[in-house]
Parts: sequence; structure tokens; C-alpha cells
Amino acid sequence: MSDNRNTILAVILSGLVLIAWQYFYNMPQMEKQRAEQQRQAELQKPTPKATATPGQTSTTPSPSATGAPTSAQPTAAAAGPTVSREAALAAGPRVKIDTPHVTGSISLKGARIDDIALVKFRETVDPNSPPIVLFSPSQTAAPYYAEFGWVPATGSTVRLPDQNTEWQQEGSGSLTPTTPVTLKYDNGEGLTFRRTISIDDRYLFTIKDEVSNVGNAPVTLYPFALIARHGTPQVSGYYILHEGLIGYLGEHGLQEFSYKKIDDAKSVTFDATNGWLGMTDKYWASALLPDTSAKLHVRYSSEAVGDRHDYQTDYLLGAQTLPIGGTISANARLFAGAKEASVVGMNFPLVGFGGYNKELGLNHFDLLIDWGWFYFITKPMFLALDWFYRLFGNFGVSILLVTVIVKLLFFPLANKSYASMAKMKSVQPQLQALKERYPDDRVKQQQEMMEIYKKEKINPIAGCLPIALQIPVFFSLYKVLFVTIEMRHAPFFGWIKDLSAPDPTNLFTLFGLLHYDPTQLPIFGHYLALGIWPIIMGITMWFQMKLNPAPPDPTQKIIFDWMPLIFTFMLAGFPAGLVIYWAWNNTLSVLQQSFIMRKNGVKVELFDNLKATFARKAT
Repeated sequence: MSDNRNTILAVILSGLVLIAWQYFYNMPQMEKQRAEQQRQAELQKPTPKATATPGQTSTTPSPSATGAPTSAQPTAAAAGPTVSREAALAAGPRVKIDTPHVTGSISLKGARIDDIALVKFRETVDPNSPPIVLFSPSQTAAPYYAEFGWVPATGSTVRLPDQNTEWQQEGSGSLTPTTPVTLKYDNGEGLTFRRTISIDDRYLFTIKDEVSNVGNAPVTLYPFALIARHGTPQVSGYYILHEGLIGYLGEHGLQEFSYKKIDDAKSVTFDATNGWLGMTDKYWASALLPDTSAKLHVRYSSEAVGDRHDYQTDYLLGAQTLPIGGTISANARLFAGAKEASVVGMNFPLVGFGGYNKELGLNHFDLLIDWGWFYFITKPMFLALDWFYRLFGNFGVSILLVTVIVKLLFFPLANKSYASMAKMKSVQPQLQALKERYPDDRVKQQQEMMEIYKKEKINPIAGCLPIALQIPVFFSLYKVLFVTIEMRHAPFFGWIKDLSAPDPTNLFTLFGLLHYDPTQLPIFGHYLALGIWPIIMGITMWFQMKLNPAPPDPTQKIIFDWMPLIFTFMLAGFPAGLVIYWAWNNTLSVLQQSFIMRKNGVKVELFDNLKATFARKAT
């Protein structure tokens, strides 16, 4: 009975890792390949002729019974020919953005913030590679921008600035953390619009809109803000990561819509106070951060335009009446940048980062980073890694040190497990004698074996406990390595230049001597990403297995013999930081288990077992 139970537990643990590998690596990789093939196919299609000016609004706000519009200005545009990013930026006058973290420009046509590059982050590990581009103007291949303004009451004919309006800059100069810029537009009917844009030294834009009226009639206006994205962006496709529309909307809580989900829903609306909303990628995001006391009418939407979908998150504020000779104003904020925990914020008892979440008094803005359901494990894991990184300047070293701390935390429990395993090894002669005494009576063997276990206080599943203890730590570290930008392009030593990416070396290319990519082979390609660190991990796991007594059940023995090889191939495609953790943890486990076995008077027969293994193979 105990052997069967041990076998079942081993199979379950292996199955958990197999399922995790399938969901978190294999399926997303296949989806990514399909998406890339589809993208390449789209590029081969002839470019459709324009039926309207790109960026031109194709629909108008829907009226309501009270005369108020139901949403911010839509931005859907007819599909048209695309131009290069450089050509789009050169097509009209712009105001330069120049900060330590953000460069780009603001288009004077429409006063859109539609050109943002994150200079602290590069496309590859090469520091000379291009910076990450977040926002791009309309007419480019992937337009992505933020827009602010006013919406008139339904039926009003007042002339308001829109995406085609030419604004004028008051004064000159660039937008920097110390020099805001002011844009102006006169509608020729008595209304003058001024927009003052400022930016901090990170990723926060502050927008103040003012309207003055020297006309002959009062006007009712509604402030709005929106983030628009034309075309469905390529996403990572991982089950444990949300990419798409996001927001925390007061009493409605966290509202997340993938691009597929909002395509199906078309449009969803919320009325909320104390909320924020935007769009998130794996490492980057844009979000509208209205005043926490503002009453918002929020909309998430997707609109089909030709063969593409356009996405928008927007909010509309309450009406403001602008009297003759008076002035009204509206304030807005935009986050557009990298999802750094210290910048966005991270709530955790006693420790954590304040960031914008605390500075601006926002409502769970830290959820912009997808910490997952097991945040109570993931967040402490990240905080520990980050703390050691600030001391030693290397996240790989942080992983090694955190692994030691985890081993110390589980030390009492692991000691009991290893002590039980040591006792099991000491009774191996008795178990062998049972087999010889009752060669044809399995039931009697099991009964006598359980009596021995009970007498010697042995836990028959102790051998699987160390592996079981690693599972939650494994997944929390995987989550941290996968979703936190701090781990992106974080080097270790030697050939590991990015702990969040798989080991770049490969046994099947003889570690670079053969110039081909075996991972591109059909069907089996995913299994052929076998680098040096996965091999080290497999060897350390094999050593750990050889410390344990051979299971008496042949089926169970086969499972345990093959488990290191199976794990080696399964974990080969995981982030290098995770594989380094597992290899280091195995090494510490071998040392700890050897110490406990000596302490219990049991001979450490690691090398004897290794010699016996190779002797059997030689025979």
C-alpha cells in the first residue's frame, strides 16, 4: 500500500509540472508562432485603399434622454495605407518630450500624446538596440495614443477641437520635468482652449484643460480622456498573465478584458468613483488616472474597422456650464511607461513600495502588475529578491540567497523528512528479507512493511516531501521572473544575459558549433532547447535521487529513475533564473540530506549508488 501511495504521489507531482509546462510554456509558444505566421500573412496582403482620412472619427457620440453624451469621442478610423513611424512624426509640427525616462513628442494636430519611447529599456539585451516604443501616431502600423478634450451636449453645434485641430504652442521649448508646455486653440466663435501639459521625471503626465468664453451664449461641456489602440497587438498569450484592457473602477473592483473578450462584448460601461483605467502589456502600460473623487462614466470598447479591431478605454466627467465671460477647467493624468514596482507601487504589510499608488492616493494601482492569485507568496518573493539585488547588484545572486533563506524556513520540516528517509534506508535489509520470506504474497509483504514503518516511525512518502515543498516556491519565483520588468534583461554570470529568458546555449547545436535552431523543428522542437543550466539542474536532481534508497516497487523505481531526465527537458525552456534556482536548491538538498543521514547513523552511499548504477549499465 505504501509503495502504491508513494508512486501515486510521485506521478501527481510530475503531472503538476507537466500541466504547468503545457500551460505556461508549450501552448503559449505555439500560439505565439501561429500569431507570427498570421502577422506575416497579413503583411503579404495588398494594402487596402483609404476610404477616409486616417484618424478621422467615423461615428459620433450617442445621445441620451438627458442630452448628455454617453461616451468620450470615439476614435475609430477607416483602414488606410500605413506609413513609417518616421514619416508620420515628420508630417506635422510637434512639441518634443525630453525626460530621463521618456522621449518623444506631442502632435500639435489634435494635441495628442502619441509618440513615446522608453529610453531606459531596450528591445534586446544589447544596450545599443532601439528603445522600447510605447505610443505611435495614427497612420503607422500600430497606432497607440492618448487624447483629452471636451464633448458638447447632444444637439449642440458649438465648434470644439478634435483630432484634426491644429493647436498652437505658446512660447517655445520642449516638455521636460521642469518646463511644462501650453497649447492654445481659438474656435473663432468666442471660445479659447488652453491645454497645459507637464511631466515628472518618470512616466506621469498631468494635463490641465481650460476654456474661456467671450462669446454671446453660455456653453455646456463634458471633459473626457481616452486611450486608443488601433489593431490587435501581439500578446504573450500566457495563462498566468493578463494583457489587454484593465482598470480598477471603485465599487466594481478590478475589471480586466482581454482583446478577445472585448471583441466579443463590443462595449461595456461602468459608472464609478475613485477609479483608473487603461491598457496593459506584459511589461508596459498606459493608464488614465482621474481625480480620485471624480464621478466617472467609463467605457471599454472594441470596434471592427475593415479587417482590424480598434480598442479604446475612456471616461467622461460630468457637465460643466461655461458662462459668458467665464472660465472652466478640467484636470487629467496619464501614466505611460514601464510597470516598475517601485514606480507603480506595491501594497504589502509592513514592507512594499509606495509609488504612484501612494503618492496620488490611487485605488489599487499596484494591480497594474499582475501578481496573480497567489500574490501573498509572489510579492514577498519579489521583495526579497529586490532587497538582495539592491545589496549585491545581481538578481542571479539574489536568487541564490533567497533559495538559502527558503531552505532555512523549511529546515525543520525538511529535517523530519530526511530523517525519515535515513531510517528508511537503514531498514532496507529488513524490507529485502520480507520479499524473500513472502515472495508470492504481496499483501503480506505490505502488511509487514507497514509494521516496520510504524515501529521505526518512518513516513513512507517522505521522499516526495522535499519536491512537494518546492512547488509553491517554484511557481512564485516563475511568476516573479515572468511578469516583473525588474527581471527583464537581468544578467547573471557568464552566458546568462537575461534571467527571465531560457538558457541560450543548446546541447543539440553542440553549444554553438552547429549553426541551426533545433527548436524550430516541427512537433519535437520545443523539447530541444536544452542548455547548460538545465543539464546542471538535471544532474543535481539525479544526485539527489541517488541519495535515497531504491524504491522496492519496480514501477516506482522506474518513475524515480526517469524523473530527473524528464524534468531536465521540461524545465529547459523555462526562464534561466528558475532553472538556476532549482539546480541550487537540489545542491543544498543533497548537502542537507547527507548531513541528516550521518546524524542518524546512516551511511551516505551516494557514490556507492552511482558506481552501482554505472556498473549495471556496463554489464
